[in-house]
Amino acid sequence: MNNKEELELTILRKAEGIENQRTLADELGYSVGKINYVLNALIDKGLFKVVNFSTAENKKNYKYLLTPKGVKEKILLTEKFIERKKREYNQLQKELKDLVGSK
Repeated sequence: MNNKEELELTILRKAEGIENQRTLADELGYSVGKINYVLNALIDKGLFKVVNFSTAENKKNYKYLLTPKGVKEKILLTEKFIERKKREYNQLQKELKDLVGSK
């Protein structure tokens, strides 16, 4: 899993239900431009559906809803993330064992 996939996973996990990109950007610590770029790419892939509430006072607010394809992608990326973390954990355990064993 690369940094792009990790950011996509984070957005897939956090964006559902958030009403604007500024809130998401502030929560994740990225610029609004970066969030906009990645979110639009995910929308283009069909992972999110965007709903604009015509009754809302602020017409710039949207709801980002995961599509069934988005749910599958979120699961796939989560599995890849967990596998990477397991490999990192196992590598750290090996390094620790080697350090303790060399004393």
